[in-house]
Amino acid sequence: MNNKKSLQSNLLLVLTALIWGVAFVAQHAGNEIGSFTFNAVRSLVGGIALLPVILFFDRRNARLAIPKPPQDKKKLILGGVCCGAALFVASSLQQIGIGYTTVGKAGFITALYIIIVPILGIFLKKKVPLAVWISVLIAAVGMYLLCITEEFSIGKGDLLVLACAFCFSIHILVIDHFTPYVDGVRMSCIQFFTCSLLCAVAMFLFEKPSLPDILSAWLPILYAGVLSSGVGYTLQIIAQKNTSPTMASLLMSLESVFAVLAGWVLLGQALSMRELLGCALVFAAILLAQLAPDLFQARKNEAPQK
Repeated sequence: MNNKKSLQSNLLLVLTALIWGVAFVAQHAGNEIGSFTFNAVRSLVGGIALLPVILFFDRRNARLAIPKPPQDKKKLILGGVCCGAALFVASSLQQIGIGYTTVGKAGFITALYIIIVPILGIFLKKKVPLAVWISVLIAAVGMYLLCITEEFSIGKGDLLVLACAFCFSIHILVIDHFTPYVDGVRMSCIQFFTCSLLCAVAMFLFEKPSLPDILSAWLPILYAGVLSSGVGYTLQIIAQKNTSPTMASLLMSLESVFAVLAGWVLLGQALSMRELLGCALVFAAILLAQLAPDLFQARKNEAPQK
């Protein structure tokens, strides 16, 4: 792998993590117009933002004479709808939860999906490495320090974001099931439009959307829709072509760190030493869950055969 291209890709992934980390601040600001209203509009903007991305890749592939992979339209639509439904539940829980907790906490709790995914894989008869179970224990201690108060209670927002992390884990598994058969960008576009439609239904049922209110929140909506969804997703696709999956996941997990920094700098949401220690343990658990299995496999491959 070309070192220069690999470095450029890694920098793009750090930029992606920064965009996603700051998006938690945009989501916090978006709660002023209603959680479902914000998600409905941001998802619509995200879907529209991906349309030129699809056009760009189609034209580039045609110019480079790259043959189109066979597409299963039924699976593309089904995958997009299923992903959109999972995203609707996950993003709604996250958006509501952010209104009751800090941006930094929300970022780290959401990032637990990296550990939850392999555990849920048990139900799909996938083996869970020992490193993941150790990561769960470390993350549990980190979550205790981060969320449990001296009265041994956990905040409503923390619980909602934790539930969101489980739902995002299901969302990832659904994506993993469908991506081998369909174009990832097209499926993502369909999922955003599906999520927007479901959020719009909930918006009219539980909220009172107002066009002036929506227009007043144009900046966080555009950031969450265009940058977090359109630009972030595109950068991820481009960058992952020239770096390893392990390095990509490591760099993208930095979004939790950037969420803490963004919440502190932009919203003044400073964390206590206890909470910072909890963040550090959760982040260490995330790194262990990602790095240890690959390092173990690499050592196993390098071991002399008897």
